[in-house]
Amino acid sequence: MNNTNTPKKKRGCFRNGCLAFIIIFILFCGGMFWALRSSHSLPDRFVLCIPLGGTISETRHESSSLPFFSSRESLSLQEILFILDHAATDERIKEVLLDIGGLQATPAKIAEIRQAVEHARRGGKKVTALLHSAEDNDYLLAAACDSIIIERGGFLLLDGLKAETLFYTTPFGKLGVSFQAAQWKKYKSGIEPFLLTGSSKESLEEINVLLDEVFDDYLGYLSKRRGITRDALTSLMNSEPLMSAGRAKELKLVDGIASSWELQRSLTKKITGKDLTSDNDAYVRAAQYRSAVEWPLKAESDESIAVVTLSGMIVRSAGSGAGEVSEGIDVETLRNSLDSALENNKVKAIVLRIDSPGGDALASSDMLQMLDAAAKRKPLVVSMSGVAASGGYMAALAGKTIYAEPLTITGSIGVYALKPNIKGLAEKIGLGRTVVTRGRYADANTLFKPLEGDAYNKFVAAAGEVYYDFIGKVAASRKMRIAQVDSVAGGRVWTGSRAMKAGLVDRMGGLFDAIHAAQLLAKIDPAKHPKLVLYPVQKAWWEFLRQGSDTGLAERISAAIKKQLLHEFIPEHQFSTMEAYYEMLMVSGQLHMLAVMPCEITIR
Repeated sequence: MNNTNTPKKKRGCFRNGCLAFIIIFILFCGGMFWALRSSHSLPDRFVLCIPLGGTISETRHESSSLPFFSSRESLSLQEILFILDHAATDERIKEVLLDIGGLQATPAKIAEIRQAVEHARRGGKKVTALLHSAEDNDYLLAAACDSIIIERGGFLLLDGLKAETLFYTTPFGKLGVSFQAAQWKKYKSGIEPFLLTGSSKESLEEINVLLDEVFDDYLGYLSKRRGITRDALTSLMNSEPLMSAGRAKELKLVDGIASSWELQRSLTKKITGKDLTSDNDAYVRAAQYRSAVEWPLKAESDESIAVVTLSGMIVRSAGSGAGEVSEGIDVETLRNSLDSALENNKVKAIVLRIDSPGGDALASSDMLQMLDAAAKRKPLVVSMSGVAASGGYMAALAGKTIYAEPLTITGSIGVYALKPNIKGLAEKIGLGRTVVTRGRYADANTLFKPLEGDAYNKFVAAAGEVYYDFIGKVAASRKMRIAQVDSVAGGRVWTGSRAMKAGLVDRMGGLFDAIHAAQLLAKIDPAKHPKLVLYPVQKAWWEFLRQGSDTGLAERISAAIKKQLLHEFIPEHQFSTMEAYYEMLMVSGQLHMLAVMPCEITIR
């Protein structure tokens, strides 16, 4: 019997499997086109144009490699450092142009980029900065260049530095949400936004010391580079913070005024001797240059050094979701990186590059165990980037030598735990519950009531045990007495220069200093550049789409595109390293012992 009303099964290429195949084919073609376009040879003479803006991450996000997406994500710090190192000795590069706008970075990262610019200048390269509407951080980096050009119609805003802390206690209280805390010790101020309505005296003490040191570097560097006294700069910030391009030139804060097109035309004429046309453009963009050189550095030896980067919040596991936005480092990723470096017979030493405020205390401890084991097999040197604090500092303890920038934020040796309580919120909305338990403490850690009696005492004691284990690890690694460590711990935050005086780090220096130290420890010929192997290995776009076996291919493609679009259209500073912290605190509903920085510090 025929049933003409029965819908026929759809045929063609709109089923999930066929659709996924079409998308993969399109992405593959796009990737091939992108690779071919990027592999074109470079001209004999050109200007290397390096855009610098937005948040400067330590390494590039995985989703940035998706084809068809010309990512607007800023160059990572390591990309900038390696590109400038190449530029210093590349005879084809006649000038370097830093196109600076809207830069947001920690003081140490800006300082390390400045050093890389100065290295390129010592290599004989003229470096020019193009500013648009610039603020303190943009100008501080531009000051490292031979000349500063401000865009016609732009302005310069030099209004100094500030630190701002938000407190959530009152608004959460109005919602019926409160927190209990275990704090070890009083300088570990990360609990304050959830318990207080203003900063404690200890927190203000830390903030003022950090601001003083960063501001001193700020005034000192600008004074040296621009020939303006510190008093004059301070007076200018206090009396005339916002100025036009013309006024900035009149005050000799910049060297010239030009539009982007005027500058491009001028540099093209200077380099090629011909006027700017579509076929005669002397600019080579940083992304094109990166794809045309031996990356990350030109090796002169088969012997290798592994650079293992620990960047972002430290978490126990990366999670199974393909669409996660926040970036961080998990235990398994570090284990895989170390295993690869140790199994590679050509790798003779390891540089651990840290840019992390810490995170989960137990995960940090696991990472230290793995790093200690790796350091027994191959020399391990630590390089601290913008921040290597709390759990990030714990990981650094595995290093034979610890390098930090003078303005690296480190220390914060301490632990705290926060437990949310939504009893008031549940009462406000009329949410009831019935609980059946087996075990005295089975319901003690619920979100629906505070910890009481023995349960609260155990909560505080557990945090104390983690703290004393932490300072014991520091004492053993740094060859200090427990009391001596406790005197510089307790949550205190240090800059790299002060941390060295306190015995927490060994030397001042950046990534290349640490690589050179590792080279010497591994007895690699110092006259030859070793090959650098970067970990975690950056996944190709097809590997990025293939990961996560618990979801379908079409779903992973959709999640990857969503992640990329979020990074494109939402300001980058929204994806802070602290995001994973708040996710652990408010979303998971579980108790976490945290060894994490109480704040983020950027120059703005």
